Amino acid sequence: MRLAMWSGPRNISTAMMRSFENRPDCVVIDEPLYAAYLAATGLDHPGRDEVIAAGNTDGMRVVRTLCGPIPGGRALWYQKHMTHHLLPGMDTGWVHRLTNVFLIRDPAAVVDSYLKSRASVIATDIGLQQQEHLFNAVADRLGHAPPVIDADDFLRNPGAHLQGLCARLGLDYTDRMLHWPAGPRDTDGVWAPHWYAAVWRSNGFEPWRPRQPRLTPEAQAVADACRPAYERLHAHRMVLGLAS
Repeated sequence: MRLAMWSGPRNISTAMMRSFENRPDCVVIDEPLYAAYLAATGLDHPGRDEVIAAGNTDGMRVVRTLCGPIPGGRALWYQKHMTHHLLPGMDTGWVHRLTNVFLIRDPAAVVDSYLKSRASVIATDIGLQQQEHLFNAVADRLGHAPPVIDADDFLRNPGAHLQGLCARLGLDYTDRMLHWPAGPRDTDGVWAPHWYAAVWRSNGFEPWRPRQPRLTPEAQAVADACRPAYERLHAHRMVLGLAS
């Protein structure tokens, strides 16, 4: 199985990658389209030159790899993807060759977290609108909604959600998915020193805690613009491992 987890930034996507990497049957890849995204957009992200140098800027060549043989002869290939890396006009037909799951988070919390590391944010930076578009395409092809995981719900009970997700995907669940060794991994992208400090300190999912984002009017406008897409995806979220 080639499992694509589609998220936006400042979510639990890296912790989720750790969770799956701790399975003995799984190999992971970290944001394989990031270099192509930066090269195409010219955006100045932290570590931009290192990301482009270390990655492949030919997006369709990356896609052929993602749809090809699973590395190491493993049964499961967990692909951590950011939906904003799918640029307008990009052929996304290849996505239907993967098993797709969508990881969402309240846009106010995303914007608040994003602005702790970046000077500004626009709606396309956080990927929710792109997530909705991709979700609709996948659901239309499948004839039913693919799994959606809301980060706040998930952190209230990671074990139940992972068991439910594994059941929906036809995978065996293991408690190894709840804990992992702290520290960096060779599988982390070269951008990890800029973004992964909390995950490097972790050995499991952080406990859920309530958050009260405090946004400027401009930042609130971005969150508000993304909220309709979030609400439509949220309606399909998994609840304690069961589709709602």
